Amino acid sequence: MLTQELQTGPMTNTSSRISKRYLILPWVICFVGVLFYCYEYYLRITPSVMTNVLMRDFSVNALALGNLTAFYYYAYAPMQLPVGLMLDRIGPRRSLTLACIVCGVASYFFATTHLLSILSLARFFIGAGSAFAFVGVLKLATVWLPERYFAMFSGLASGIGTIGAFVGDNTLSHAVTTIGWRQTVLYSAIAGIVLAVIIYLVIRDRKPGVVERKSAEAASFPELIKELLLILKNPQMWILGIIGCLLYLPTSAFAELWSIPYLRSVYHFSDEHASLVNSIIFIGFTVGGPTMGLISDKLRNRRWPMILGAFGAALFVSIIIFVPNLPDSVLMILYFLVGFCYSAEIIVFAVGKELSSRDYAGTAIAVTNMFVMLGGVIFQPAIGEILDWRWTGVRHHGLRYFSTTDYHTALVVLPIGLVMAGLLTFFLKETGKLTTEIPSHMIPPPR
Repeated sequence: MLTQELQTGPMTNTSSRISKRYLILPWVICFVGVLFYCYEYYLRITPSVMTNVLMRDFSVNALALGNLTAFYYYAYAPMQLPVGLMLDRIGPRRSLTLACIVCGVASYFFATTHLLSILSLARFFIGAGSAFAFVGVLKLATVWLPERYFAMFSGLASGIGTIGAFVGDNTLSHAVTTIGWRQTVLYSAIAGIVLAVIIYLVIRDRKPGVVERKSAEAASFPELIKELLLILKNPQMWILGIIGCLLYLPTSAFAELWSIPYLRSVYHFSDEHASLVNSIIFIGFTVGGPTMGLISDKLRNRRWPMILGAFGAALFVSIIIFVPNLPDSVLMILYFLVGFCYSAEIIVFAVGKELSSRDYAGTAIAVTNMFVMLGGVIFQPAIGEILDWRWTGVRHHGLRYFSTTDYHTALVVLPIGLVMAGLLTFFLKETGKLTTEIPSHMIPPPR
């Protein structure tokens, strides 16, 4: 009897330890994926705190700087479609490891090159690697977490990534001031390689003993093209994509590049203080996204939250741009309100899902996200070109100086774009009364 108890005891303890391990392991794996998403967001916003030094060291104008940063989106936007296919075909472990290595190696070349062409190419490959980040998180959550936790974890991951932008904005500016931009990016490159090793060691493609079933998501390339063409034939998807692109301008065209130079030039803020004010917009988005989605779900209406969000963001960004000498506290409140209002953009992903059949929902979301990210491709260099057109030849410390009026002229595209998004929403089919598997406030944009 005693022998039996002694034998049973250790087995029970071992079983308990194994059980706890497999309760914790899925969350560890998924949060390692989230770390990559935070790293990607950190790399995405990097140029915003380095505009002056990049323009100085590479002797470029504002248009060239806008084109340089847009190279990230040249890769990121079109990669949205094949990324899902690769994650299904070769698994998240190898896909995310390779993507993180690409980001790290590209960051190394970004930090060490003295050629603008190599700098642009490095930015392109950073965008290509980054395209795997959030979709990879969703893939890991699908494989490892119970279905009831998927929406909650997706929203949590999206929020953590946005907080990563907030923290990155402030730590980057301090690091650039303290050790220089090249050393800062070089440390980012090293961090990417270290993270790639962690991803490879921790992440697994599937649960032990579980054979992954072939799903509709694991479609062949010809099937993907067929789905894509069917979706693109729907005029509503084009309207939706343009709305999403214009609604996301406060991030893609402003917060990620031109906001900090604007605050430095017009308000004479230091790099650190401009970064702090700029980062508030990400906090507004983090708070506003779930709130806007929840309102949309409760009202069973998609259009009106987007309309109100677009017009609200247009109003607040107009005050930031055109009202002079705003106190710091007012500026921060306005940045928060802009982020809160334009966060209604997340609803476009629920609409894209509802405009398409269930079998094509994943591709519809990917197409919508591709449209959204085109804002960075088009408007980052466009604002730079307008600034160059307005430039009067004045230089400060060897850099082109743009006046308040120059920024007013260039940044007017933001409120115009947001108003256009609001007006276009009136032409969008209302899908809010359709049944959805996951509430829209729990479906974050798969960036």
